[in-house]
Amino acid sequence: MSYDTVVFDNDGVLVGRTQFDVLQAAMAETFEQFGVTDVDPDHVEQLTIGATPTAVTRICRAYDLDPESFWRKRDSILSRAQQQEAREGRKAPYDDLTTLSELDTTLGIVSSNQQETVDFLLDHFDLSSLFDTAYGRSPTIESLSLRKPNPHYLERALVDLDAESALFVGDNESDITAAENAGIDSAFIRRPHRRDWELNVWPTWEISGLDDLHAICSA
Repeated sequence: MSYDTVVFDNDGVLVGRTQFDVLQAAMAETFEQFGVTDVDPDHVEQLTIGATPTAVTRICRAYDLDPESFWRKRDSILSRAQQQEAREGRKAPYDDLTTLSELDTTLGIVSSNQQETVDFLLDHFDLSSLFDTAYGRSPTIESLSLRKPNPHYLERALVDLDAESALFVGDNESDITAAENAGIDSAFIRRPHRRDWELNVWPTWEISGLDDLHAICSA
């Protein structure tokens, strides 16, 4: 199978992941911005990663906060924290990312991270020229329902790229399921944080690095 288009998840695939404690501290800061200083630690954890619209609404009501305003501020603060991690060298591209310039395919990004974060990382690391389209989440509660495994953003990217035969590369099971939902092939990349991960989904390919794509895309 050869591919004319490859789309990538961002964090954990193209650039390193942000440490959870950094995101958790930014989440706690969000509550402080709204005058909540005695927040339940479980609420901080629930809204740091994997939050659902239902959880956001329920937790905000517990503190008499407007969910939409709270979430918009939350996304801004967490994006700013990740940008600082990049500026200080703790969040950086993987070394093999440079091999993507040698692929004879169009390239895109679909991330569940904020669009603001994706745009910053592309600009900060001078990567924009590699990718023809890049999607992250908008800073709304609704966007949480559009995250992978929902193929919403992936399908938008495929339209942008005029893809005929596409591959989606990710490091989460939700990435593999999103590809399946979009009707395209997938590759699970076993970065160090996924080296011994036991999958409950079935990707088309498993790869150890981005350079493995050269053989796959020309097969």
